[in-house]
Amino acid sequence: MKRALTIAGSDSGGGAGIQADLKTFAARGVFGMSAITALTAQNTVGVQGVFEIPPAFVALQIDSVVTDIGTDAVKTGMLSSAAIVEVVAAKIREHRLTPLVVDPVMVAKSGDHLLRDDARDALIKLLLPLATVVTPNLHEARVLCGFEITTLDEMRRAAQTIHAMGPQNVVVKGGHLPATSDAIDLLFDGETFQEFRAPRFQSQNTHGTGCTFASAIAAELAKGHPVTDAVSIAKDYLTQILRASADLKIGHGHGPMNHVSLLVR
Repeated sequence: MKRALTIAGSDSGGGAGIQADLKTFAARGVFGMSAITALTAQNTVGVQGVFEIPPAFVALQIDSVVTDIGTDAVKTGMLSSAAIVEVVAAKIREHRLTPLVVDPVMVAKSGDHLLRDDARDALIKLLLPLATVVTPNLHEARVLCGFEITTLDEMRRAAQTIHAMGPQNVVVKGGHLPATSDAIDLLFDGETFQEFRAPRFQSQNTHGTGCTFASAIAAELAKGHPVTDAVSIAKDYLTQILRASADLKIGHGHGPMNHVSLLVR
């Protein structure tokens, strides 16, 4: 059985973070493991508190998993501080962990910040150059690039700008792109662009979509799929569970998805 490791924060509400990652790994048929970077007191309406794990203990979790079980792919999510970014990047280099999917988590669906300002430079300098795939949404791409992104052409420019920071592949997620009938994600490998489209539909249950998408990509890379196929499969999986979860009534804010809805159905 293929193995995937997520290095991310815990969501006590179960919709995003480590919890979403492990559910996605299971749904995609890989064995999931975790190294927790932060504990959040979180639900569907917001983040009430964050407790960062000491960087040395984050490193110890990674060592424990890798030296015994091993891993076929790694995904990073909420890293919170520059010190945690630094130790995660160091362990990825030390253990030569690849393929690596970096989800540059900065802000929760509720608007709460999950990455300190000082950690952004560390993320760009230390982690992006190690990434097989990086998956920013439009807000995260804007922060990384320094310009607004409201059109498909601007998404292409953002992908090129982020690719120059070192990752092998960039997927700019266009779920928040205005005035489009499709949800468009754009993959750039340094030479060519590829669009992944799915019908856009309204749902309140979108908490954890970014974590889920990145984890699905990591799971498919762990199974040996090339990047283009992994992104395509992950996009299809996310679209299907979003549709299947539209009528879920969990919490009072941005609700979670049912990651195993396809299996149950």
